[in-house]
Amino acid sequence: MKTQTYASIAELRPYLIRAGMKARLLNGERATLAVIDIEPNGVAEEHHHENEQLGLIVAGVLTLRIGGQARDLHPGDTYAIPGNVPHDAKAGPSGATVVDVFIPVRADWEKLPRGEPSAPDWPSS
Repeated sequence: MKTQTYASIAELRPYLIRAGMKARLLNGERATLAVIDIEPNGVAEEHHHENEQLGLIVAGVLTLRIGGQARDLHPGDTYAIPGNVPHDAKAGPSGATVVDVFIPVRADWEKLPRGEPSAPDWPSS
């Protein structure tokens, strides 16, 4: 994977990770930084992955369930998901944008379809 030194998230081709969810990635040698836009009421069904996941809500509301425990998260709220722990999420009626860090790199996302560079939901102009 190529490490990019500088980029605006608007320049990054989004990965279409699920219906209603786009992730713009910056991959380092050992970690992935993802800015993920989730459409209003968008859902990530329960899933798990080997990657540890650390996150920050930057816009909207996200109901996140980690290992069976659910919480409504708002801008400024954080979360930590250990590797291989089941979790799911649902955005609120205005959608949500989250910033996630995955360790190790989310190599599995390299197989996903990509969109063209476009303006992200956050930051709004």
